[in-house]
Amino acid sequence: MLILSIMENNQLPKGGEFLLRKTKAENVFIPEEFDEEQQMIVQTCEDFLEAEVYPNLERIDEKEPGLMQKLLKKAGELGLLGISVPEEYEGFDQSFITSMKFNEAMGSAASYSVAMMAHTGIGTLPILYYGTEEQKAKYIPKLATGELLAAYCLTEPDAGSDANSGKTKAVLSEDGKHYIINGQKMWITNGGFADVQTVFAKIDNDRVLSAFIIEKKWDGVIINPEEKKMGIKGSSTVQIFYNDVKVPVENLLGKRGEGFRIALNILHIGRIKLGATVIGSAKRTINQSVNYANERKQFTQAISNFPIIKYKLAEQVIKTYTTESSVYRASKDIETTIEQYLKDGMSKGEANIKGVAQFAVECALLKVYGSETLDYVVDEAVQIHGGMGYSSELPIDRSYRDSRINRIFEGTNEINRLLIVDTALKRSMKGEIDLFAQAKQVVYELNKSAEHQFELKSYFETKHNNIENFKKAILLILGNGQEKFKRKFAFEQEIWMNIADMIIPLYAAESTLLRVEKLEMIQEKNEITDNDDLKLAKDILNVFVYDCADTIYKAGADAINSFCVGKEQQLMIKALGNFTKVAPVNTKLARRNIADKLIEENKYKF
Repeated sequence: MLILSIMENNQLPKGGEFLLRKTKAENVFIPEEFDEEQQMIVQTCEDFLEAEVYPNLERIDEKEPGLMQKLLKKAGELGLLGISVPEEYEGFDQSFITSMKFNEAMGSAASYSVAMMAHTGIGTLPILYYGTEEQKAKYIPKLATGELLAAYCLTEPDAGSDANSGKTKAVLSEDGKHYIINGQKMWITNGGFADVQTVFAKIDNDRVLSAFIIEKKWDGVIINPEEKKMGIKGSSTVQIFYNDVKVPVENLLGKRGEGFRIALNILHIGRIKLGATVIGSAKRTINQSVNYANERKQFTQAISNFPIIKYKLAEQVIKTYTTESSVYRASKDIETTIEQYLKDGMSKGEANIKGVAQFAVECALLKVYGSETLDYVVDEAVQIHGGMGYSSELPIDRSYRDSRINRIFEGTNEINRLLIVDTALKRSMKGEIDLFAQAKQVVYELNKSAEHQFELKSYFETKHNNIENFKKAILLILGNGQEKFKRKFAFEQEIWMNIADMIIPLYAAESTLLRVEKLEMIQEKNEITDNDDLKLAKDILNVFVYDCADTIYKAGADAINSFCVGKEQQLMIKALGNFTKVAPVNTKLARRNIADKLIEENKYKF
């Protein structure tokens, strides 16, 4: 019988290895563990948004000239643009987990959030992590204080998901002092006002990109008018043309030909940070949903009393809670890895880049899961508001329109789903994780017996058994798919999408299980007898695992049916059914409990 190995306390986690290992609850970080200093940073963010941003959302959406820049610079004065920047460059030098909490706190600020995240993330981090000491000394302090604002220029008209196909060219000048850059970039966030741009181009006839630091004020930098967009209307989005722009050779960022790797690694960071950002937006939208449901009366009572509305409210909470559990679990693993790399002698920039890149699978799945969670939350918020949700008189229409871009940002969700499977398979082929060996073991067990019985002793043992079986279901499909198609497996995108749709809820379910288990440990340690919060957390976990079983079964069955026939198909479908069996759950009662808590508090407090 396959028993997944347990991650020991002193064992460095590896990206994607959650498919093969059990994780102990005491080894994860949960949101209930944020300390006083981290909560103070959150409070500073919330105070800033309440005072400066929320009252001005309409003006921001109308792109009032200079307003976005002014608000970004105000955030810089408070130190909010330098959360991840080392102190020697005028920053706060906070941990990775703290920076993620900061992203969550700022995530509810609509278009302003997009501008700030672009500046502090993909705008600043390439220079911080790949820049020379001279480059960092010149640009980073001013980016941290808001004196300079930043943009990231990768996408081109014919180079979107296939970023390395970009045609922007850089040619060394005859005197060897400048690169002459010509080309076009599009969908550039902050592009209308950013002083500093990280621009990707190919030097001469190179096959891969290089990266350059370009200043807006230089001759030949031509900025087009603002794009008209469905949502995030207050975010500056433009095309930028580079016509014989002379870039000093010292402004080459990183090494020649390193640009594509820089772009990918910065996108890994952007993906997991987006996963945190959408949590803030989801929580604010849930608050607006329950506030309206408690105020709106129909048939002589508040609509929050109606079970159908309670279902919607509860599902909003469940999806947000599971997203939050997943994001901070992964953030802890990344932070632990970064700290170990620093101990091993890496520079801060290299440790951060490699620490996040190690968890490319988790970054991609959190981007997908988080963006689709927010899309669900805002969609149901419109429905709860009814006709008023479709009116621009209330802020829900902005939330609905603004959410849609998140499934496209940082690589489309389709690309990220493929990336989840591709990265896991490549890691296994390189011997970094033992995916294929464990997949073969699942198949071996399947041939011996398709059914396993376990003597379960406790609530958490039962749930861990469910998770272990979900992992076996995924390994079953992965192993058989790889064996069937071999090198042609990469062309079976539908099957890869099925596998991704099994992996994503599996990670969320296990992360939520570990959070609830650790929460119980904390309450027992502190001798807390009022366990209402724990009971609700278990309601969330029960419903989610129950629903995950169906999700994983459906995606797995679709995959099996696409490459198996006859007795093999029957055997695999039977095994999949066994691996996705879970105990019955009274989901109606559990969701009502969750909704009643939300309705009573009139605010998300989970």
